[in-house]
Amino acid sequence: MPKIVDAEGRRRRLVEAVWELAMRGGIEQVTLRKVADEAGVSMGHVQHYYSSMQALIRDALDRAVGAVNAHIENAIGAVGEPAPKAVLRACLHALISSDEKSTRLMRFCLAVAGRSVSDPAMTNVLAPGSDELLSFTAGLITAARQERGSQPREEALMDADICWSLATSLGVDVALGYRSPDAARRVLDHHIDHLVNG
Repeated sequence: MPKIVDAEGRRRRLVEAVWELAMRGGIEQVTLRKVADEAGVSMGHVQHYYSSMQALIRDALDRAVGAVNAHIENAIGAVGEPAPKAVLRACLHALISSDEKSTRLMRFCLAVAGRSVSDPAMTNVLAPGSDELLSFTAGLITAARQERGSQPREEALMDADICWSLATSLGVDVALGYRSPDAARRVLDHHIDHLVNG
C-alpha cells in the first residue's frame, strides 16, 4: 500500500521554520539550507515543495497574513454580545495579544516589513487591512455611534483605517515588549470610546 504523504503538513513545517529563523535573525538571514536544518529535513525535501527561496518566503508571508486574519475572525466569532462596539473592540484587540502564536506571527510580519524597502511584494504585510475589512469596520463604527444616539461620521472609512493602523502599531509594541497587552488595550479602548461616544 503506498505511503500517504501529508504535503500540507510538510509545507506548514517548512513555513514555521522560516518564521522562527526570521524572528531570530531577520528575513535576510533565511536560506534554504537554514530552513532545512531548522525543520530537520534535507535540502531535497525543501526543494521538492518550493522551487525557490522567494516561493518559500512568499508562502510563509501569505500564511502569516492568513493566520492573522483568521485570528481576527475567531475573535469576532467569540463575542458573546452582538453589540457593534463589542464586535469592534474584539476585532481590534485581536492584534494585541501576548500569546506565543500571535507574538510569533507579529514578529515575523515585522521582520518581513523591513525587507519591503527592496522588495515591493512585502509592502502589504503590516498594512491596515483590505477594503472589505475597512468597510466592515466602518459599518461597525457607524452602527455603534447610532446605538449611542450619535450621528454617523462622514469619515467612517478613514476612522476605520486609523483604528487598524493604531491596533497594528500597538500589536507591534506588544510583540516587541515595548508595552504590556493591558497597556495597549487601554490606549485602544480610549480611542474606541472617543470614536463611538464623541
